[in-house]
Amino acid sequence: MIIGWIGLGNMGVPMASNLLSAGYDVRVWNRSPEKAAPLVALGAKQTESLAQLVDECDVLFTMVSDDEAVKAIYTGTNGLLSARVSGKLAIDISTIAPETSRFLAEQSKKAGLRFLDAPVSGSVGPAKEAQLVIMVGGEKADYDAAKPMLDKLGKAAVYLGSHGAGTSAKLAINLLLGITVQGVAETLLFARSLGIDTEQMLEIISQSAVGTPLIRGKAASILADDFPAAFALKHMAKDLRLAREAGVATPLAESAQATYRHALEEGLGELDLMAILRHLKGATPTSK
Repeated sequence: MIIGWIGLGNMGVPMASNLLSAGYDVRVWNRSPEKAAPLVALGAKQTESLAQLVDECDVLFTMVSDDEAVKAIYTGTNGLLSARVSGKLAIDISTIAPETSRFLAEQSKKAGLRFLDAPVSGSVGPAKEAQLVIMVGGEKADYDAAKPMLDKLGKAAVYLGSHGAGTSAKLAINLLLGITVQGVAETLLFARSLGIDTEQMLEIISQSAVGTPLIRGKAASILADDFPAAFALKHMAKDLRLAREAGVATPLAESAQATYRHALEEGLGELDLMAILRHLKGATPTSK
């Protein structure tokens, strides 16, 4: 079996690397060809075109930034569906709207391409360690066929039902992620306003019932006020917008969506989502 990987961002490279480490024959293609270099060094073959990649591969993973990008990959001029895809399996890992996943599944079916939406929960660290949680929507038989590969990418690959179920679950878990990170930031700023040292407050949180690997993993970044993107704030702002468009209108969801949108407008989008702390520090009257 030959695997094709399309989309080599911060997550795509370590995930494709894990498939190489597992012994799979991996071919790669990216709109910015230079991003393939780390995988080529590990033994992947870089194809000259998307059509060549599709022609050579049995399974196609796609992981790009948003709905428009993934639609361009599948249905755009010289896109994936314009090639000979009949009988192949496509697994889209992008975080997009459930309706976009269902659209791609419908268009793929017309071309004879089997399709799964399989976004992941986890950032760069879990991607490197193959500790992602993968949420899958599509035909059960296609999930069964894909599971040996998915098991090399994450610690759990959960089948959720028909097309769009995977992306629906991803929006839900990222809603919780966005709320959690905002809650941590607000807690630290409130504690700071009362004279509590941030490092001590982080230790209290870590040792309490609400301590999580997420918070412990962000501690060093918070203390250094340095936020290199493990999961860029711009992506969280996008995901919360998609969740709102999908129907969520609860108080915390509304607050988080507005907060990340404002932080994005301030120019914090390329930083890690924990940079929401910087936005809130300027916006919160109680912060010092």
